[in-house]
Amino acid sequence: MFETFQLLTLQQYWWIIISVLGAALVFLMFVQGGQMLIYNLGKTKSERSMIINSLGRKWELTFTTLVTFGGAFFASFPLFYSTSFGGAYWVWMIILFAFIIQAISYEFRSKESNFLSARTYEVFLFINGAVGTILIGTAVGTFFNGAMFSVDKINITQIFDSAISRWQTPFHGLEAVLTFHNVSLGLAVFFLARVLGVLYIVNTVDDAAVNQRAHKQLIFNAIPFLLFFLYFVIYLLFKEGFAYDPVNGEVFMEKYKYFNNLIEMPAVLLIFLAGVVLVLTGIAKYLFGKKVNSFWFAGGGTFLAVLALFLIAGLNNTAYYPSIYNIQHSLTIENSSSSHYTLTAMGYVSLFVPVVIAYIYFVWRAINNKRIDKSELDEDIHVY
Repeated sequence: MFETFQLLTLQQYWWIIISVLGAALVFLMFVQGGQMLIYNLGKTKSERSMIINSLGRKWELTFTTLVTFGGAFFASFPLFYSTSFGGAYWVWMIILFAFIIQAISYEFRSKESNFLSARTYEVFLFINGAVGTILIGTAVGTFFNGAMFSVDKINITQIFDSAISRWQTPFHGLEAVLTFHNVSLGLAVFFLARVLGVLYIVNTVDDAAVNQRAHKQLIFNAIPFLLFFLYFVIYLLFKEGFAYDPVNGEVFMEKYKYFNNLIEMPAVLLIFLAGVVLVLTGIAKYLFGKKVNSFWFAGGGTFLAVLALFLIAGLNNTAYYPSIYNIQHSLTIENSSSSHYTLTAMGYVSLFVPVVIAYIYFVWRAINNKRIDKSELDEDIHVY
């Protein structure tokens, strides 16, 4: 089946897969959001333990999705992997370190031999939540605003210096924070993760005191999320974008490029609008209606809205990783992908994705079939 597809079709197919994984990653960051609220929602040791154990049931999903996202990029668009992960390595190393201390914290927080104290690991969880969300959001912002790198495939013929991609600043990715549009997306993801964290904890923790504090925290985090998200989207729709000519590959600046992408891809526009409406519905349902199910509205909306942003970043003849050092070195799905053979082979592997999703669904339901309370902490065999 996949071997009959044209190369461009396979490239578009794999960009959609990348977009789905990226959207799933942002949705699953409710774990990071909840970790930042441990002391805001939990005032006693037992309350904090309930929150951490609620999040501890899901933290592996975020980490696994992040690794899968990077692996899928490496296999389908290896030039991006070598350029970003190899050039902007300070950003990715900090993100990796933040996720390492998360894993350590869940493993050792409640161990009897824990000499650092539970509070130390709870601070680690806060660091993971704050650093992970802001930096990943800021890194994704460079998909729309570009980064300082060069690409020269002729370098592969050089014996002593065969690197195709080179970063053109000594900060290796950290300079992305100097562009406020990048940071605004990072802060939007930061506060969105906290909103989702509040809704998830309310959905899974059966404690009146925790749920009462959650109401105020949702308001405190929903307002800045909406402000930063609106700024990012409005600026994005009215800024120049990085387009390319599909015939000769020449990259050029197009006025209102990302707005044009939404108009020219109406299905993506509908996905984006549906996502925004669902996020707002989830927040409103919590504040004015049924609180327990509001997480799924906001979470589903997050997935759809982020999916649409990834799609307009790479489809419709758009350079998904622009070079502001030399615009003609920008990466597109056509000049940075693997071969037809590799994309075809991986296409058959991708058919197992629905099986994995079904597995996650049934495991999720099995673990969350009962809201956690104080009594469960004494009964649970594995307490984080």
